[in-house]
Amino acid sequence: MADRKNYKGYLIDLDGTIYMGENKIEAGTRFVKRLQDAGLPYLFVTNNTTKTPAQVQTRLRELFDIETPENSIYTATLATLDYMADMAKGDSAYVIGESGLKSAIYAKYKRETEHPAYVVVGLDNDLTYEKLVIATLAIARGAMFIGTNPDLNIPTERGLLPGAGSINKLLEVATRIKPIFIGKPNAIIMNKAVEHINMARRDLLMVGDNYLTDIRAGIDNDIDTLLVTTGFTKSEEVPDLPIAPTHVVSSLDDWTFSDK
Repeated sequence: MADRKNYKGYLIDLDGTIYMGENKIEAGTRFVKRLQDAGLPYLFVTNNTTKTPAQVQTRLRELFDIETPENSIYTATLATLDYMADMAKGDSAYVIGESGLKSAIYAKYKRETEHPAYVVVGLDNDLTYEKLVIATLAIARGAMFIGTNPDLNIPTERGLLPGAGSINKLLEVATRIKPIFIGKPNAIIMNKAVEHINMARRDLLMVGDNYLTDIRAGIDNDIDTLLVTTGFTKSEEVPDLPIAPTHVVSSLDDWTFSDK
């Protein structure tokens, strides 16, 4: 473990870090409140696209006793929209996903099933074969294939469930075209998150439970990392990780902030 630095800002995962499905991780709630009390800037950076930032804000307040501004929540949906605007490929899209993703994209792009400029694929609890057929054919016709995030699994109170990455993997096999992934650990969302919090990378710490997404997001994008073993990556896996996180704790209660 590296020596403790005086981190001035925090990028924080949600699923498996602050909560587990519908279950509160008490140390996660205390961690956020300690950040707020210390006056330290933070940004929740989540691969979850099923809810809007406003819905995430409400969920944090009502289920997990966390009051936080809406602009402290940066989702893979927002990063996807930023990327689509940068690409400027067209004004139409077909989306596999839930309301948080669909409402945001269809507010700016017209829905098109035959020849969309983009096919955007996120987690969809109402996934059907026909949705996969429409996406497969659209991608084959030349639509840009965007995956909101590569998470193969989601940590929940029920266990590890299939994630958006699993749906994207199916379409990748069907089309033989790899998606452009937006969410962690990819640079697209991390670059935008750094811009959003408006701090130097050397002053930031990426906090999360999933080595493959949260921690690699930091490692691959020059940001120190704090792995908390409350969700996806377990403590017994840590010695065998290919590149060690900067810090590892079993509970966010074990993390203390340096003096500002």
